[in-house]
Amino acid sequence: MPVLTTSRLASSRTVSAVTVALAAGALVLSAVPAHATATPAQTATSKSTGVTYLKSLQAADGSYVTGGGLSNEWAFSALAAAGTAAADVTPGGDATKNARLVYRGQLAAAGWPGASPVVTDYERGALNAYAAGIDPARVGPGRNLIADLVAYWQTAEPGYYGPSANFNGTVFGLLALGGARTQSGVKRVPQSLLDASVTTVRANQHTDGGWNYSKAAGDPTALAQGSDIDMTGAAMASLCVGGVPNTDPAVVAAKNFLKGKLISSGAFNSMWGANTDSNGWAVSGLNACGINPQGADFTSGTGKTPLDFLIAQQFKPGGGFKYLPTDTTPSPYASVDGLRAVAGAGFTATPPAPATAGEPAWAASTGFTAGTAARLALVVDDGTAPLKVCAVTLTPTGATTTLGDVLDAAATATPAGCVTSVTPSTGGGTVTAVNGTANSGGSTWKVALDGATATGATRATVVHVGDTVSLRYGS
Repeated sequence: MPVLTTSRLASSRTVSAVTVALAAGALVLSAVPAHATATPAQTATSKSTGVTYLKSLQAADGSYVTGGGLSNEWAFSALAAAGTAAADVTPGGDATKNARLVYRGQLAAAGWPGASPVVTDYERGALNAYAAGIDPARVGPGRNLIADLVAYWQTAEPGYYGPSANFNGTVFGLLALGGARTQSGVKRVPQSLLDASVTTVRANQHTDGGWNYSKAAGDPTALAQGSDIDMTGAAMASLCVGGVPNTDPAVVAAKNFLKGKLISSGAFNSMWGANTDSNGWAVSGLNACGINPQGADFTSGTGKTPLDFLIAQQFKPGGGFKYLPTDTTPSPYASVDGLRAVAGAGFTATPPAPATAGEPAWAASTGFTAGTAARLALVVDDGTAPLKVCAVTLTPTGATTTLGDVLDAAATATPAGCVTSVTPSTGGGTVTAVNGTANSGGSTWKVALDGATATGATRATVVHVGDTVSLRYGS
């Protein structure tokens, strides 16, 4: 059963490589209507009742996070897509237990996400924190989900996050880094970092135009295997979120793969049969790429689209979605996947402003806590070698720190080797060399924080809690 959870975001602990054998018989018909069949009124009703159902999943303590790996926290992505702020979701009207407040506390806890975390834990957290209106890099003074994610950068295989065999960790890493933007809507990491994973996603695209959960790059046999509907939706979304236009051949090939799997009901013929989760992931991929899931390419010969199928899976008036057409009860996971797709979103959504009086647009730490260890994401680009990417852990002495302190702490960063030398090694002056590459002529070291305009790098440059630090050499 495809569900959007930690186990669905496969890790080396939970999911082995998947060999996809897609069911045969996808119905591709030639005469298709050119208009959408799910009307705006139907979509609006689906969104409204879907939100009502997801609100019913909130626990009495305000939580959406359950024990173990199967969690309802993906509800935040669907709620945001449907226009509902997490800060407005409360159990019995108790604003002191609103969903955003409780989720932030869970993410910030020292013991989260457990004794044996994997990269997809942090990717899931970043995507849902963002949708909930929590700055993923500023969850708390000691919790930076962006830094936690980049700590899994694979120096031996640049572009991958986590073990490369679990390719989905890289896809959702790209989705998180490209999609969970700053509070002002800016991509917080440099495009060069996104491009590294875009290249990796391209290399794993199968010859049929799709993807599955395991690594295929460099393996002709794996590349020739049939692809998975779900992962194709996620991978094509990651490309578009990473800056690839929907006219790019890789995105077009993915669209054509999905088009070829459309059946008469408007569903995609997935390896699990027609189901809400697979349809939801595929539609979210189309949404992320700005491709109309109700256009002529995705209208069957009987006039049905993927949105028609999803809305038909929704219980009325309850609002929950069933997983299979034959099911008689709603599934929380299918309801998240279905609602997010119907609402027009990819795998996260910009958080709406809370309607509750006094609730800010964002929940975020505004400064370091002196004496409390904190993490920052650091990207070093000398213009020639593969990027150096790492999570830097330091213990600030005040509400801010300096670039010099960050670079000094990077000597013991994760992964290792991000910064091996800095000139000067003390003081607050201009950074003249990093990792043996020295300023020369018009080429100098510059620093950008959270995607802002790069300026000359000095050791005294002020760095704030949660800043993504990008150090680049060039003109």
